This record gives sequence, structure tokens and C-alpha cells, in this order.
Amino acid sequence: MAGTYTELLYHIVFSTKDRYPLISRDWQDRLHQYLGGILGSLGGYPAQIGGMPDHVHVLGRLKPTHCLSDVLCRLKKGSSEWIHDQLGVGDFAWQTGYGAFTVSPWDLEKIKRYIAEQEKHHRKKSFQEEFRELLEQAGIAFDERYLW
Repeated sequence: MAGTYTELLYHIVFSTKDRYPLISRDWQDRLHQYLGGILGSLGGYPAQIGGMPDHVHVLGRLKPTHCLSDVLCRLKKGSSEWIHDQLGVGDFAWQTGYGAFTVSPWDLEKIKRYIAEQEKHHRKKSFQEEFRELLEQAGIAFDERYLW
């Protein structure tokens, strides 16, 4: 084959430090846009970004040259700096870890809806329940002692 063709979709989930509800509804949309801008500046494409006061979901396209952990580092560092500098929220921080799941192009619209409907979804389920479910559905083994 003469060229390289990829569709690398990732559903990335990360939370605020200790899962405190630090993301204010007043600036939540701006944060999501800012995260999308960071991803775009790295050469990725933000397909959907959403979340709740204690966590964020990023559905994005990445290139084969991207290193996922580097992308996450840039997303978290850049958005934390923006929240501190532009919004004056000095005690804001992200949790160290994250969850990342590959997404089939055939499931793209389903995952976009899932992220867009976070508020509705979390009327019935906590972030901890949601994250455990995502891990279980992906077949990722985890030890509850080290999850939070």
C-alpha cells in the first residue's frame, strides 16, 4: 500500500483531584472548548467533549505519531494553567491518572451522544460507578484499592 490511512478514535476520561466538583457550570463550556483547542493544536481533532463538575470526557481523533500519555499531559497541564491564570481558580487540579478507550468508527455517534448526555446519565449513576462500568466493558482489570 502506498499510503497510510488511520482512524484512531479515543474516548478519554479524567477527573478533578480527589473527584471534587471543581468545574463550575459557569465556565464548564469554555473549559471544554479550551480542551478542544489544545487537542487541535497538537494535531488531533476533538469530536466531542463534555463532562460534569468532577470529570471530563474527551472523544478525539489522534494521529499514529501521537503518544497518548503525552497528549494527556498537555491537555491537563494546559487546561490547569488556563483555569488558574484566566479564571483565577487557584486550587484547581486534575487527578493523576486517566482512562482511555479506543472507539470503533461505527460507534462514533453512540459515544458522542453518551458524552453529550452526561448530565442526564449522572442523575442515576456516580462518576465512580460510570468509570468502573467503562473499565469492565473494555475488559480492563483493576484493583479497587488503586482506582481512586
